[in-house]
Amino acid sequence: MAVLVVGASSGIGKAIATGLIESGVDVISASRNRPSINGIVHHNLDVTDPSADLSFIPDVLNGLVYCPGSINLKPFHRLKEEDFQKDLDINVLGAIRVLQAAFKALKKSDGASVVLFSTVAAKLGMNFHASIATSKAALEGLGKSLAAEWSAHNIRVNILAPSLTDTPLASQLLSNEDRREASNKRHPIGRFGKAEDLSNLAQFLLSKESSWITGQVIGVDGGMGSLKP
Repeated sequence: MAVLVVGASSGIGKAIATGLIESGVDVISASRNRPSINGIVHHNLDVTDPSADLSFIPDVLNGLVYCPGSINLKPFHRLKEEDFQKDLDINVLGAIRVLQAAFKALKKSDGASVVLFSTVAAKLGMNFHASIATSKAALEGLGKSLAAEWSAHNIRVNILAPSLTDTPLASQLLSNEDRREASNKRHPIGRFGKAEDLSNLAQFLLSKESSWITGQVIGVDGGMGSLKP
């Protein structure tokens, strides 16, 4: 079984790649930085480069995880068009490039699975999230459309929508105990997320045990997207 993890160098992507390798999966990494993970095959990739070389994708691919993301939090009046474009390049156009390049390889697999990452802010209106919420909502639309189109090829597509998760990308939001405690209190379950919370579900969605799940946007958010205790 071969799975491509785009963005495995840190955070959620690294946790997913590590868990897959530990379970015996052949993992191919693609990112700007090489992950510090034993047993991984790595290729340098900048997803925002329209001419990026994706020829390393094998003939048959059983799974694909697209993890690159951004946290660009500003009041709407301070956001420039370039901010929106940057978030779209990373979260949407980068995913499109990878998915189009991988389609033939996924189609050759006996039931491939794709996992994409959105955010709770695409569903729940949140201050200062206009740019990231716009791009991630677009990614959700892409994922659900592909889930319908690719079902004819037995390719499943699901989207995970986390809330704040303790990763290098979110380090500024969790930079001291006061911020960490405030983040804990914002979540109905009483804590912010860990990379493993997302990794565990992503690995399940890549497995045959989830073969009847597709086209879903799944909130992994400590209840933030649907609960108000």
